[in-house]
Amino acid sequence: MTELTPPQTDRKTWMSLLAKAPAADLARLWEAHGAAPGFTWLRAPEVGAVMVRGRAGATGAPFNLGEMSVTRCSLRLEDGAVGHAYVQGRDKDKARIAALVDALMQGAGAAALRSAVLEPLERGLADVAQARAAKAAATKVEFFTMVRGENA
Repeated sequence: MTELTPPQTDRKTWMSLLAKAPAADLARLWEAHGAAPGFTWLRAPEVGAVMVRGRAGATGAPFNLGEMSVTRCSLRLEDGAVGHAYVQGRDKDKARIAALVDALMQGAGAAALRSAVLEPLERGLADVAQARAAKAAATKVEFFTMVRGENA
């Protein structure tokens, strides 16, 4: 496996974030960011299915778990930057916005877009994860063993 360079790891990170983000949050932040740039479709949003694979205990032999709906698209901005998106589900609008963000993150306005869209999405996902962890921690049971007198 080849090692990823810093720009590739950055792109991997924001692509993952865009795919995991709730569609409503992404749309709200995108609209607040401003006007969408002009673009042409390289591949209009299309819905398909992918096979999800799993491993028993995360170590066993891989097996086909089932299929999942995915929407993908690709576009080219007027300045030539190309954006791609793969998102879970059948949301073509989320895929379009994710591809636009991907393309714009490769240009000069990346820092502004990161602070306006990506960082709030990241904080939102972190808050959800923290709330889930707190809820799970509240159900944690502590077991302990008392030393009995005859074993001392």
